[in-house]
Amino acid sequence: MSLIRLDKLLSDCAIGTRSEVKNYIKKGRVKVNGVIATDSALKVDNQKDEILFDGKNILHEDYVYYMLNKPAGVVSATRDRLSDTVLSLLAGQQIKDAFPVGRLDKDTEGLLLITNDGQLAHNLLSPKKHVDKVYYATVDTPLSNEAIEVFKSGVDIGDDTLCLPAQITLLEDYHLTSAQLALIADKDIPISSPLYTYSVTLHE
Repeated sequence: MSLIRLDKLLSDCAIGTRSEVKNYIKKGRVKVNGVIATDSALKVDNQKDEILFDGKNILHEDYVYYMLNKPAGVVSATRDRLSDTVLSLLAGQQIKDAFPVGRLDKDTEGLLLITNDGQLAHNLLSPKKHVDKVYYATVDTPLSNEAIEVFKSGVDIGDDTLCLPAQITLLEDYHLTSAQLALIADKDIPISSPLYTYSVTLHE
């Protein structure tokens, strides 16, 4: 059994601040197991009790999982003094203690998982797990055979050991989105220039 104060549960579920939630309870907008709640300090079981707010069931999950299509221009962090973070895109959602699993560079867009499940994050990020990560990179000059072989044999980034071998493939029929073209324009690369998109699969 996992008991939690009613006002804290509702606040954690992004219903409102603790003071707002207390006001909602006073107005009779919250029911616990079919009975209108009158005490914001009421202890409820977040696994068994039915909690309704304005007639809608409130599910309090110990773990949360979000699949976010990260746009360019935001950083993969929980807080940043200069830029918007991926968590700021989830305003209004239950994100307490959540964090991005891994990171994408500020100018990079794509799938980013956000959770408060530390074990899942470890399983995805630990070098021992070798979970594949696939990236798409667009360049204005085709890679040489020598460069492709370096990827396949392991890139030297200055650590004690080489990176694990990576797969790299030229995507002949890949079409850039309008957002991707806008990013390229920001790099002062003429859109009329030939562009080459590769898929890169990393294992670490």
